[in-house]
Amino acid sequence: MATPIGNLADLTLRAIHVLALVDAVACEDTRVTAGLLRHLGLDKPLIALHQHNEMQAGALVLQRLAQGQRMAYVSDAGTPAVSDPGAALVALVAAAGCRVLPIPGASSALAALSVAGDARSSGFEFIGFLPARGAERAAALRRLGQGTLAQLLFEAPHRIEALAGELAALAPLRTLTLCRELTKQFETVATLPAAQLPAWLAADANRQRGEFVLVLHAPPPVEAASDGLPAAVLDMLAVLLRELPLKQAVGLAAELSGAPRNALYQAALQRKADAADAAE
Repeated sequence: MATPIGNLADLTLRAIHVLALVDAVACEDTRVTAGLLRHLGLDKPLIALHQHNEMQAGALVLQRLAQGQRMAYVSDAGTPAVSDPGAALVALVAAAGCRVLPIPGASSALAALSVAGDARSSGFEFIGFLPARGAERAAALRRLGQGTLAQLLFEAPHRIEALAGELAALAPLRTLTLCRELTKQFETVATLPAAQLPAWLAADANRQRGEFVLVLHAPPPVEAASDGLPAAVLDMLAVLLRELPLKQAVGLAAELSGAPRNALYQAALQRKADAADAAE
């Protein structure tokens, strides 16, 4: 069952009706859910079910269902099992032959997508939180750069600066919509080129607070240059050649863009030759 992201008015009438009917509620944090129930004038037994105890708490839910009780599961905010705990519980209950009903409502991912206004994308890819560090994060970022659809990411305040820098380097010309504290008092929505995001965050310390949803818009249509390589790839290659030796620049451009290494190498040689002619 979806709960409000921040604004209590986003809780649906159906959700309130179901919470009043059930015998108990499983939830991520009993303190958060207890506060929501108090606001609704309800008092229900609560079962803590989070990412560290999904299977054990799921067994308690199954016991209650076997006794004929009606159970609800809620996240702390938004829709359960969408980058939140809950998927294991749903699978466990369904495997036991019990009926699982979704009670739709608030979703930060869909709220961000709707306000991004990415008319170019024909769909979207939900990414959620990237791996925290290392090779897994680098690989995930490479996949982002190669995506053709709008891509939705979540990020925590202590890592937003790092992600902004990575996205600026990865896809500087891609449009990015940053949503901060959706539905809450300090809600912020900003749409800008990814290259500008680090400076935008640095301009005001308050912009780095809260929870973030980012929409990396779909890339613009590829325009091929005369040598067959996309113009955007050639622009990236030119930037890399200014900072790196030719072989290293070509290798990195091939890894980031997926373009043929030989074609990039020839384009790099041509640019070097053109630069030398211009200098004479």
